[in-house]
Amino acid sequence: MKSWRGRQDLHRIESDMIYQARPNTAGRNRPRLLLPINVWVLAGYIFVAMIVPFRPLRHTWSVFLLPSSAFPFRRLHSAADSRPFPPSRCYPVVSPPRSFVAMAESDAFVKGAVHPNGLAVITLDRPKALNAMNLDMDRKYTDYLDQWAVNSNVKCVLVEGSTSRAFSAGMDIKGVAAEIQKNKTTPLVEKVFAAEYSLICKIAGYKKPYISFMDGVTMGFGIGLSGHGQYRVVTEKTLLAMPENGIGLFPDVGFSYIAAQSPGEGARVSTPADALFVGLGTHYVASGSLESLKGALLGISFSDDPHKEVQALLAEYSKKPESDAQLQVLLPQISSTFRSHKPVTEIVQELKQHELGDDVKVADWAKEALAGLSKGAPFSLCLTERYFSKVASAKGIAGHHLSTLTGVMKTEYRIAVRSALRDDFTEGVRAVLVDKDQNPKWKPSSLDDVDISEVDSLFEPLSGINELDV
Repeated sequence: MKSWRGRQDLHRIESDMIYQARPNTAGRNRPRLLLPINVWVLAGYIFVAMIVPFRPLRHTWSVFLLPSSAFPFRRLHSAADSRPFPPSRCYPVVSPPRSFVAMAESDAFVKGAVHPNGLAVITLDRPKALNAMNLDMDRKYTDYLDQWAVNSNVKCVLVEGSTSRAFSAGMDIKGVAAEIQKNKTTPLVEKVFAAEYSLICKIAGYKKPYISFMDGVTMGFGIGLSGHGQYRVVTEKTLLAMPENGIGLFPDVGFSYIAAQSPGEGARVSTPADALFVGLGTHYVASGSLESLKGALLGISFSDDPHKEVQALLAEYSKKPESDAQLQVLLPQISSTFRSHKPVTEIVQELKQHELGDDVKVADWAKEALAGLSKGAPFSLCLTERYFSKVASAKGIAGHHLSTLTGVMKTEYRIAVRSALRDDFTEGVRAVLVDKDQNPKWKPSSLDDVDISEVDSLFEPLSGINELDV
């Protein structure tokens, strides 16, 4: 197989979330994603996801999980052509307060249908916002799952996006930040995170088969909606990202729990095979075959154990990715650099040493990692390292509150509602999504100035508001 590395062919823009390279000269419209994952992802100590796009020489699905948290924000291109989406498409705006209009919009954006054979389908249909989820959409989604859980006619649930451009770009962000700027005691923060995190726990514990078509952009809460389900179908168009550190938050939606369950020691994920290996996907199906797969699901006569039919059908449609997993290349360096409970300042120093080394691949990896780290909020970087290390260390310890997803989500709720009220969040949204100057003024401005006792305080029980009830 030809090397997937090639010259970068992307244009920098203001809105800095996720980007996709242009179609190659062979005329194939393939995504060129690199989603950073490091030892914290695979061994349980993921730092944060950073997208690093390259233009492969051939049609490889390039995902790169790096030890980094911020993003070198570049333009997202349509899989159908080379025209960039406008900046507003990368991080949509939260809906106004709940009203009849908002409720009607949620019905239009989150569509549910139960078919005669028992297949229930949720279609996220907000293409102009890359299917980003607002509070009313969260509630509508939850209502469908609640109804179908007790409906004996429903045998299986399929979740899809209305187009191959996106499964879901995550949570609407700008409106939440705007509300916080108006009123730091706004209940919207608690409502949004409670709705999202409760829904994640519901998905993780869903008894009926739950299938996600992770076709196109699957970012932030989009990973929350898919990554905790039983059957996770990735395609050559899948674009994965956790960009929260770049706007002053932290990678949430239970991603720390997914990372802690992943095998190996962290590495570059440059093919669908790598995504399957680390557990971000369970099956690989070409994007163009998803409609056929859906049709086959609609043709199943489900038994009393619908998982049997689902597993057999997915095995039939799932193909071996075009390339093998490439996880072994940087494992020694990543495992050493991003080991558990290692201060971010030490990580940076070790990366700088790798950058000066003779091994070109290692030096390039270190350079990219440093570039990503430099764009994250220092407080967020330290919080992410602390949190992911805690979750990884709790794995397998019976009775530990961070050894279960519900315990993780309860802790994340504490961290999230507090993080959102720190100045870094509204400043990050301003710099990346509002003014788009890409020059946030973080507080504190350097890793050396981060007060670790303040980081630890975010994990403490809440006072004045309720804990997450899951």
